[in-house]
Amino acid sequence: MTNQTNQTNQTMQRMQRMTSRIGALGLSAAFLSGVLILGGCRTDAGTGAGIGAGLGAIGGAIIGHQSGHAGEGALIGAGAGALGGYIVGNESDKHKMQRRHDPYYDY
Repeated sequence: MTNQTNQTNQTMQRMQRMTSRIGALGLSAAFLSGVLILGGCRTDAGTGAGIGAGLGAIGGAIIGHQSGHAGEGALIGAGAGALGGYIVGNESDKHKMQRRHDPYYDY
């Protein structure tokens, strides 16, 4: 009887872990949607930050899932991705502004 109880407890624990992982991935997807909708894509920096956050959240959730911390991984990945995307997009914005003000650049 105790063996069956242990198996039931283990099954319940697995289901709880799976539910929390699914919740973390759903939270990541909601975060990505919010960033893309509200983040504004008027500049490459804004677009890069939104895309970077989304991809970072997905990657972080996948990596975090392997260690049992999908939610934390998603948040860390989103932050790192947003920062990286912003930096790349900001450099692109600078380059575009430089081309606009360069009289020798042939459009």
